[in-house]
Amino acid sequence: MIQDWLNGQPLGAGLQRDRGLAYGDGLFETIAVRRGQPRLLERHVQRLAAGCQRLRIPCDVTQVAGEIRAYAALLGEGVAKLLITRGDGLRGYAPPADPEVRRLLLGSPSPAYPEEHRLEGIALYPCTTRLASQPLLAGLKHLNRLEQVLARAEWSGTEHAEGLMLDQGGRPVEGVFSNMFLVHDGELLTPALDHCGVAGVMRGLILELAARDGLTVRVSPLVLDDLLQADEVFLCNSQYGIWPVRRYAAANWSVGPVTRKLQGSINEILE
Repeated sequence: MIQDWLNGQPLGAGLQRDRGLAYGDGLFETIAVRRGQPRLLERHVQRLAAGCQRLRIPCDVTQVAGEIRAYAALLGEGVAKLLITRGDGLRGYAPPADPEVRRLLLGSPSPAYPEEHRLEGIALYPCTTRLASQPLLAGLKHLNRLEQVLARAEWSGTEHAEGLMLDQGGRPVEGVFSNMFLVHDGELLTPALDHCGVAGVMRGLILELAARDGLTVRVSPLVLDDLLQADEVFLCNSQYGIWPVRRYAAANWSVGPVTRKLQGSINEILE
């Protein structure tokens, strides 16, 4: 039988039959590491466990959590990216009956985002790439990120720090690598993720903090007019916390009091 090739050369034993590489059959978590400690680890592990259950990938999340802690201690500062795949398989889509799950941990430096993103806010690019509707995968941080790859390729330069992604009906869902919140008449709104999008760990934390602080919170499908008529707009993810949005297309916003309050609440937890 002919040997597998990589870049025109014979390939030894490796990941060539991994279902994550072949089909995106897996999940990932991107975990901030500070002073040797993984931030929001419990939330990352909870999301991973829920995703593995939905995809029917057997995974000992207690073991994974221990590996993340050990890896973070060695990394010190940076980002630990965990990839869980269903492991190797034969040709074809049918998953193996008894998969040998593969766990990969990859380290990288912390992203060097400008401080003005947090303090002054960002401009949001209007992406034309739309998110497909698939309720079975909605909310999961699965390995197939081609929609985000295409969306991020739509702009370059520093004018826009993020892009807004809509669903097939033209409803705002999330940023390319962030979740979105709006403030309208003192109410905090974020799009429901029943058909597409990623349920970020920072999004979940913000929802809890807002409820704790007495804010009225609503998770529901939104339309573009909800965004354009909002009093405040901000984005979030587990790496940078909260970025206010100051501009999207012809709409402009100032950094509002709800955004600042939640930034302060997040900073207290992460410090």
